[in-house]
Amino acid sequence: MKTTLTALALLLATTAPVLADDLLESYSATIGKDDLYNSYGERLTQPWQVLRQDRANFHEYGIAQRGDESDSFFSRKGNRALFEQLVRRGSIERSAARAILRGNCRVYVEIYGRGNRISYVDVTVE
Repeated sequence: MKTTLTALALLLATTAPVLADDLLESYSATIGKDDLYNSYGERLTQPWQVLRQDRANFHEYGIAQRGDESDSFFSRKGNRALFEQLVRRGSIERSAARAILRGNCRVYVEIYGRGNRISYVDVTVE
């Protein structure tokens, strides 16, 4: 009986529909020179650091480049602190990461999750 229940549970686990995360929000931004440096003037070395600084510049410091769009999720400082984890769970191509670190590029960020839970972000360079 136990083997039958285990087999049934395995069958249900492999055939049950997977709940995909929803696209909750997206925005475009231009990565400018100001986004490449932190608040102490230190050059940032990781793409998620630059993306985080871009959102801090936009929401907190009023520094924006032409065409920067707003978003509600990264308007909160605590959410910006999650950028590294969210990018690691999502995707960013190596060429996009290099372009972000050089600056003077346009990024498109998609924020995915379910309900109020953010799962990951996907970042592309336009």
